[in-house]
Amino acid sequence: MSLRLEVEATDGRARAGRLVTARGPIETPCFMPVGTRAAVRLLDAEDLEALGASVVLANTYHLMLRPGPDVVAALGGLHRFMAWDGHVLTDSGGFQVFSLDPKVDDDGVAFRSTYDGDRHLLTPEGAVDVQAALGADLTMVLDVCPPWPASDDVVRTAVRRTAEWAARARVAHRSAGGDDGAPADQAQFSASSRAAWTLDLRVASAEATLAVGFDGYGIGGSRWASPATSCSRRWPPPSRPCPPTSRGT
Repeated sequence: MSLRLEVEATDGRARAGRLVTARGPIETPCFMPVGTRAAVRLLDAEDLEALGASVVLANTYHLMLRPGPDVVAALGGLHRFMAWDGHVLTDSGGFQVFSLDPKVDDDGVAFRSTYDGDRHLLTPEGAVDVQAALGADLTMVLDVCPPWPASDDVVRTAVRRTAEWAARARVAHRSAGGDDGAPADQAQFSASSRAAWTLDLRVASAEATLAVGFDGYGIGGSRWASPATSCSRRWPPPSRPCPPTSRGT
């Protein structure tokens, strides 16, 4: 995707400016209202526009189960489904899936739907496919969210899988764009560091996703604002947006 970050002011590592996508500009920093099922409760698109919102966050986990990505795609994608002309960011569904006591291996994560109990397998490639069908402007890769507390081995495995899944998701995203690379109208963000709670692992997680190369880099986890945020001398990348994720925890 053609995505450009225009930095107008800095304060330490904090930056203010404008993120320019194929859909238009997003003034940063910004708050993203949460429209879990492609709707922000009690507000319609005109309300959001009047409030100055430029990005709405939708939940991949819920939308893949109900009404399903094929239904949303048939209706013209999330923007027409929501009657929303602004940007839409979809998460990967991972945070919700990992709250369901899933079975996790290197291939992906198996879980039961909270709606009907059906079994599902979500893989890094599958999360890319679902978000492509939804038609979001900004997408997130599937990452591993280990429980807390967890042993060092569990956390290190989660960090390794997050890096491996990020690389697989990037390949899938680029393949979806045909001969000229990634889709021109959809950016892909990594989800680094959410699995890591110590400085050395946060460094490893950040460096691994930087090596893959994404349009933007999410930095997450309940301790994202701790000193461990300064987990890489190359962070944040000067030309890439780095939104915090899981801020509420």
